[in-house]
Amino acid sequence: MTADEGDDRRPSSASPYPTVSTETTIMQIIKKVLNSSVVLVEDEHGVERVLLGKGIGFAHRPGDAVPPGAHDRVFVELRETDQRNFVELVSQIPVDFVELARRIVADAESEGLQFDPHIYLALTDHLHFAIERQRRGITIVNRLVTEVRNLYPLEHRVGLRAVELLRQQFGVPIPSEEAANIAFHLVNAQVGREDVDAAGVVSLVASIIKIVTHASTVTVTGDDLHGARFLTHLHFFAERLFAERMLGDDTFLLRTMRERHAAAVTTAERVRTFIDREYGVAVPDEEVAYLALHIARASLPPVSA
Repeated sequence: MTADEGDDRRPSSASPYPTVSTETTIMQIIKKVLNSSVVLVEDEHGVERVLLGKGIGFAHRPGDAVPPGAHDRVFVELRETDQRNFVELVSQIPVDFVELARRIVADAESEGLQFDPHIYLALTDHLHFAIERQRRGITIVNRLVTEVRNLYPLEHRVGLRAVELLRQQFGVPIPSEEAANIAFHLVNAQVGREDVDAAGVVSLVASIIKIVTHASTVTVTGDDLHGARFLTHLHFFAERLFAERMLGDDTFLLRTMRERHAAAVTTAERVRTFIDREYGVAVPDEEVAYLALHIARASLPPVSA
């Protein structure tokens, strides 16, 4: 197995949530109108869903059949707790936040991302909180913006567009750094990545980069090929660690690396000691060897990415 093959061992799991649907052929009856963009519906089998769509709740009452849908409406089958929390949330905040969350999710899905329905609850709540704290002059600094941009570039770009939507909608000077916070929600809610803690991954990667930078001549920016490969390796390494799916304890590669790249192994061992102390996780020799390999490669002259 090569180092790159090790990188591709992404943690995955089946989604505990039903799939979000933009259309359904089953008859849906309105149970409750929450606001002009959100209604509770029930199908002929008694399955409840939240229906999101601009103006979908206007001039409709409980018992009405859901009219033929526009292309931008979304049926969301939430777990009971999530549905209850979502109903409570939309009763307390302006409908604009629900509509913005729907637009942001649609933007992300147009980039090929897939989400658990929980994203609508989490993102709507976050957008409302972001605007409220900005209006109150409460600043929360995300010190991991650079790492988020490097590790989750697609989600970060969607986050930047979301920030612009917030600025336009509310006239509030939301800082660009807020894009990283939105990106965290987009990463955590993706189908197949429910066990990924985006904030934890980014924090761990930032700590490793700090150790490597102080202990060697490596400067990790992601602007060259070696740096980009190193960041990718650290990304998947952190995901494997938090998912408890790390590589094995094969000592052969580590012995080989000690013979050829002793300094890189010394630096990688410092990372292992840090993780053991801070996270209580014993990093296997194979992981240390691959980390050393990437440190050694990142020490080479830059190659254009």
